Amino acid sequence: MSPAIRVAGFLAALAAVFGLALGAGRTFGPAAEPAVAAHEAHAVGNEGASLENAPAAGAALPGGLMTAQDGYSLTLADSETQPGRDIRVAFTIEGPDGLPVTAYEVEHEQRLHLIAVRRDFTGFQHVHPQLSPHGKWSTTLDLTAGQWRLFADFTPAGAAALTLGADLAVAGDYQPATPAGESRTSHIDGYRVTLDGDLAAGGEARLTLSVSRGGEAVTDLQPYLGAYGHLVALREGDLAYLHVHPDGAPGDGTTQPGPDVVFHAAVPSAGTYHLFLDFRHQGVVRTAAFTVSATGTNARASDGSGTSTDDGHSPH
Repeated sequence: MSPAIRVAGFLAALAAVFGLALGAGRTFGPAAEPAVAAHEAHAVGNEGASLENAPAAGAALPGGLMTAQDGYSLTLADSETQPGRDIRVAFTIEGPDGLPVTAYEVEHEQRLHLIAVRRDFTGFQHVHPQLSPHGKWSTTLDLTAGQWRLFADFTPAGAAALTLGADLAVAGDYQPATPAGESRTSHIDGYRVTLDGDLAAGGEARLTLSVSRGGEAVTDLQPYLGAYGHLVALREGDLAYLHVHPDGAPGDGTTQPGPDVVFHAAVPSAGTYHLFLDFRHQGVVRTAAFTVSATGTNARASDGSGTSTDDGHSPH
């Protein structure tokens, strides 16, 4: 074979390899993300998640799976802390310019919502940190030993809404709870909250949560974050954070203050989901917890558990 032919063959092979690498880059995303992806894969693996939770190529990634997205990043002041009540937690959101973000849009009556959940779903808190003039957020949480996931749900001024997540390790003897079974009824402080509606993988579901107390329907719920309830949905395994939208709003002339609170939820895959409903009644915010499946059919369960608080914190 002549040298000219050998050179031409080498160049053709080089072009083919380059084209394959370019195609892979387009399929799997920008090269800046591998460290985050590897970290998340490790976290999911520790919790025994299956590959069925992975989004299909080209599918939108659920919120909370990455610490950085669209040029914004979530950085905890400390990634490890001690257990206890009123433990201080601080963090910053850095923008595309590398500086802490100080301007946010107000969504659901707050500039930022912080969700803290222990990875075995036995602890859940929804709080609203304070922002310093220099862009540092701070709040306190009630934390037990174990691995926690913190979700910052926010909208930077002039940008799209984002949910970023970061892990917080809490020292101490950690005994993960047994995974919860299906539960569509939650009992909390004498309240009974039931969930009706089936999650459908790849589609939107209408979920109705009904609140009663002492066998009587509660018809005087108080607004909380611009609605008669606020619902958070987390996928078991990787803790993907899903946005859930309430149906109607207080004072719109049609939405009643209970006993039913309606939400619309879209889940990307089959699997188990943990739902947490915050609702306010007689000046106290309480949290009802549910576990449901998105498999096409759902077995109904008759009992469950919830948590309560007067300041948005939940005991563990």
